[in-house]
Amino acid sequence: MTTVTMNLRVSDYASRVLGVVKEKFGLKDKSEAMEKFAELFGDEFIDREATDDYIKKLIEIEKRHLQKYGNRKMSATELDALCGTA
Repeated sequence: MTTVTMNLRVSDYASRVLGVVKEKFGLKDKSEAMEKFAELFGDEFIDREATDDYIKKLIEIEKRHLQKYGNRKMSATELDALCGTA
């Protein structure tokens, strides 16, 4: 993980929010609180980068699926039944 040093000015409200996050999660300072806040809500704005382990896991899932089902296609009726819309 790469870290970036920042000097920030925040409003009194933002400072209080970070203080609450700090206390709620037992963090040592508001810098950790800001990190936790970004971890909790960052996905709404930016997709996380896939890790090597995650990609390997996806490849393994795909291999197992192809071994079990091959390149079989699902009909629209089967899809409707699976989704409960039939």
